[in-house]
Amino acid sequence: HVQLVESGGGSVQVGGSLRLSCVASGDTISRYCMGWFRQIPDKEREAVAGIYSDPPDTLYVGSVQGRFTITQDSGKKRVYLQMNSLKPEDTAMYFCAAGSVPRPMGLFYWHRRDRYNSWGQGTQVTVS
Repeated sequence: HVQLVESGGGSVQVGGSLRLSCVASGDTISRYCMGWFRQIPDKEREAVAGIYSDPPDTLYVGSVQGRFTITQDSGKKRVYLQMNSLKPEDTAMYFCAAGSVPRPMGLFYWHRRDRYNSWGQGTQVTVS
């Protein structure tokens, strides 16, 4: 099992950038699919981006493709989400997650919340 803590959220103007960080403790993150999810009140938590190690794969939902970049430093047990060209609709609580989502089928269902069993407490992003 892995414990996750996010940071880097805040308030930013439309078109601005933020970089979220997630630090893991406990297990190594290289054996998991690491994901970023987001949630707004009264809505379901939705996937934003996912990343695998060895070999590397990065996955994005369409609404953030080309604007967000997920990376990880397995040695430092950190996962990052670089968010550029932010829009008001990106406003949400962002969560880091670790899940057992084996490839190759995991490439098709990495976005499912039920595949992730470790979650951070979230970091708020507000775009206005």
